[in-house]
Amino acid sequence: MPTEATEATEPAGPTAPATQARAPRVLAVIPARGGSKGVPAKNLEAVGGVPLVARAVRACLGARHVTDVAVSTDDERIATAAREAGADVVLRPAEIAGDTATSEAAVLHALDTYPGTDVVLLVQCTSPFLTSEEIDGVAAAVAGGGADTALTVAPTHGFIWREEQRADADGGGTDTAGVNHDKAFRPRRQDRPQDYLETGAAYAMNAGGFRAARHRFFGETALVRTDPARVLEIDDPHDLARARALAPLLDVRTLPGRDDVDAVVLDFDGTQTDDRVLIDSDGHEIVAVHRGDGLGIAALRDTTDLKLLILSTEQNPVVAARARKLRVPVLHGIDRKDLALKQWCEEQGVAPERVLYVGNDVNDLPCFGLVGWPVAVAQAHDAVRGAARAVTTTPGGEGAIREIAAWLLGPTLNK
Repeated sequence: MPTEATEATEPAGPTAPATQARAPRVLAVIPARGGSKGVPAKNLEAVGGVPLVARAVRACLGARHVTDVAVSTDDERIATAAREAGADVVLRPAEIAGDTATSEAAVLHALDTYPGTDVVLLVQCTSPFLTSEEIDGVAAAVAGGGADTALTVAPTHGFIWREEQRADADGGGTDTAGVNHDKAFRPRRQDRPQDYLETGAAYAMNAGGFRAARHRFFGETALVRTDPARVLEIDDPHDLARARALAPLLDVRTLPGRDDVDAVVLDFDGTQTDDRVLIDSDGHEIVAVHRGDGLGIAALRDTTDLKLLILSTEQNPVVAARARKLRVPVLHGIDRKDLALKQWCEEQGVAPERVLYVGNDVNDLPCFGLVGWPVAVAQAHDAVRGAARAVTTTPGGEGAIREIAAWLLGPTLNK
């Protein structure tokens, strides 16, 4: 039997535009307690010249999918560093700030401050080389990829072993067993399934599901692969030392511009000299300086609203004479350069995070921890290079200060 045709009707009018879908609200929470036992004040330790908490904040702010960044802390110094880096701060109550407090508790507490959140991220500032792209990866997997949860992982082909205690009539002992392999049969790497190591750096959760489950893994979990070379969690001083050594290799270094800096503070020996001293028969010291540095310092000195200082541990007439010639204020014969620098900043009304400090040796590290732009010269001690936010290509005493002046003044210096 033939079917009846449906009568066509004229459209009633112009089609109304479809309602545009709301972009997901993605909150990144960075837990950062003040009480760390493995590395005291760990979250304020600098890697690549930047405190760990600030590195995490910057990575989150650089992620395209993240709409809000909050640092959960019980420590006022961490709160200040977080705000300076551009994050909101959620002050954590004492009952979820102790040694046994979980990261989940901090995230759930922070989530209450951001109603309407669709996806919540847990980002650990103890993973200093986490990138904005990796944060975007876990966020996208939940915000639009269909997953309920996501985490960063690193591919591994390692054979994992476990020791287990054995209780028997002979008094017990230890058994060893392969976790991801049979120790009696070791297939080639290409014949084994791919294993993944949880990096501990970034996690994403559907906010509603996280509230209900109260833990970071529920439903469908997506793996976001990262570069194994960048995986490092800082739990003890050795981890921190490794991170500082790796920072010059793994960080994408940015150079400061004039808008980033209100003051330039220069060490003398090893930065304005090559760190060598010639002594004549009467005990007089002679050092060599670079004319290009003199030109660069003069250009910085003549820049409006930029303050200069030479700061040296040595009580040395050579330092004073050089400062007079350059017409730059000098503080020398200083035992605690960081305390002198802090006092100078207060007297000059300069925020330490707006100071560029140039150094070359370990006695400069306390000042590096104080300022926003710690800079090492090319031949600086390895620990100093690792703690620096920027490193010159030119050695101290060979034009390094001229190079830094060009960072700040650009073409103006070269006219």
